[in-house]
Amino acid sequence: MKGKPTSVRIILRASVSPSEERSKVLAAAKNVFGDCPHKEEISEDEILLSSESMRCLQKLHDQLRDRRVRNAARRLLLRGRTENRLTLMLNRQAAFAGIVVLCGSEDESPLGPIFLVMDSEEADQLVDWLTVHQDSG
Repeated sequence: MKGKPTSVRIILRASVSPSEERSKVLAAAKNVFGDCPHKEEISEDEILLSSESMRCLQKLHDQLRDRRVRNAARRLLLRGRTENRLTLMLNRQAAFAGIVVLCGSEDESPLGPIFLVMDSEEADQLVDWLTVHQDSG
């Protein structure tokens, strides 16, 4: 696909509060990644998923397109960008239900957002791939 970045390092991090079940937080995190190769690090107070597979961003890509929130996503990606790093905050309750809902601030997710961090030398291409309508073909 034209414009799709070839290399990315993805880290998805979610804190686990004492009132939450780790298994549910892990399920929410896995729902964001979908079916892709990744590593998991689970501690008492944090879930960390990491991958270098673009497949882990396919679900995000598809939901941004299908839910017609690409412009808002682009604004949030550019606002959260530092050099080659892009950061998004996602609502964890929505993620548990399998839906990607972007947060503009940490307050928009009552138990704290899931942080999705993407490092890529092709950050501009990554933003475009996630947020610009492209017909696949």
